[in-house]
Amino acid sequence: MRKIAVYDFGSQYSQLIVRRFRELGYYAELLPPSAPFPSDGVAAVLSGGPASVYDESAPFPHSSLFESDIPILGICYGLQLITYLLGGKVAPSTRKEYGPADLKVLEENHLFRGLPKRFRVWMSHGDRVEVLPNGFEVLAHTEGSPYAAIHGRGRFFGVQFHPEVSHTEYGREILKNFADFSGLQRFWTPQNVVNMLEKEIKRKVGEDRVLLALSGGVDSTVLGYLLKRAIPGQAVFVFVDTGLLRWGERERVKRLFPEVRILDARERFLKALRGVIHPEEKRKTIGRIFVEVFSEFAESLQPKPRFLAQGTLYPDVIESVSVVGPSAIIKTHHNVGGLPEDLGFELLEPFRYLFKDEVRAVGRSMGLPNEIIERHPFPGPGLAVRIIGEVTPKRLKRVRLADRIVEEEVRKSGLYDKVWQAFAVLVPVRTVGVQGDYRTEGEVIAVRIVESLDGMTADWSRIPHDVLRRISERITGEVPGINRVVYDITSKPPGTIEWE
Repeated sequence: MRKIAVYDFGSQYSQLIVRRFRELGYYAELLPPSAPFPSDGVAAVLSGGPASVYDESAPFPHSSLFESDIPILGICYGLQLITYLLGGKVAPSTRKEYGPADLKVLEENHLFRGLPKRFRVWMSHGDRVEVLPNGFEVLAHTEGSPYAAIHGRGRFFGVQFHPEVSHTEYGREILKNFADFSGLQRFWTPQNVVNMLEKEIKRKVGEDRVLLALSGGVDSTVLGYLLKRAIPGQAVFVFVDTGLLRWGERERVKRLFPEVRILDARERFLKALRGVIHPEEKRKTIGRIFVEVFSEFAESLQPKPRFLAQGTLYPDVIESVSVVGPSAIIKTHHNVGGLPEDLGFELLEPFRYLFKDEVRAVGRSMGLPNEIIERHPFPGPGLAVRIIGEVTPKRLKRVRLADRIVEEEVRKSGLYDKVWQAFAVLVPVRTVGVQGDYRTEGEVIAVRIVESLDGMTADWSRIPHDVLRRISERITGEVPGINRVVYDITSKPPGTIEWE
């Protein structure tokens, strides 16, 4: 597939560059600096990053990139790399730029075609270009960056600012101008993606069967409908009732997929989770039991399906497998890695290179209703990671009921489709309260409502106080053992969306 290769040098915005190109209709893919330029690539983008190009440990691109004859756009650190590697000079800036800056365009060139001569851009850098390489010209500057945009030798472009972030005016237009210069066609549309996924599934699966575990979430549900469309009659759907699911999940999945096989494993999961407190151990325990239940069911099928389908997404892969250097793995995802080699399935992961909004777009293109498409994400380990501490039947009942109340009130307020996630977390803090005429000791429910585009970053939602008041009143009045409700106002980063 012809693509724009985005090389990740450690910027917090690297994935955002990929998203922006795809939103514009151009396929882009994230690669580590050490990766050679792909044979199906038509252009490359070098991301920003925290390093300085003159440091001994600075990451450099694969040699094949500069030896090729394709257009290259450097962003922030990427601009400095182009300058440094082609003979220019980069040095620490006497005036660091962090935040908005006024850009003055000197030359329209290809990059600024059709744009105003002045607009605001977003800066985040401590180094700057001091001397351009031979054959380069300056296209734009700011007060702190004399070479805020450059072009040279026909195919090299660089910008010191970040066009991928929403704070940069006309950032999308700049990226589109670069993509148009590369000659890449705009074929990345939801319908084209559906057609490509169908063809790939048919090619890979052939006449074999596929086993898919439905969770009730957007990803597995859209994948289930895609499998029914691509390979009708060849998919076996199973729903594992772990006892860790949202209110009414089992009945909902049965309504959407009448042919689904229901496996009641609630007691098995709860028994395995007794005494387990550490969140990573919870995830591993749940993953292990899930694989066991899955494998036992698969062995009972004749003939046994050859493929195991999973709704793995691009952010799952990025967070679980470091793209650049020794980055820390944030958490173990339930559907990435950790599967035993002797599981006996070949993995089928059609969404592995899609973002969440792209999966939703695929669902819309297939005509799925908003009830499915706009549903909030739910963690693979379920409510177990929304219970801080040990998972018990009593504590599960509390958090499930509180979670239901949060969703109902957010829906009533008309905010459900405007936020990324809204849920409840059970906190094992004993708190004194007064309920009726009695002094009580109960646990705490933390309400978490965030806004995000893809889950990679998120901000806490400024929910109207009346909505929060109704949520608090209902939870303390309807959930036994809860006498205090708090609201989480932490963004991601520094926190994650889920508490565990």
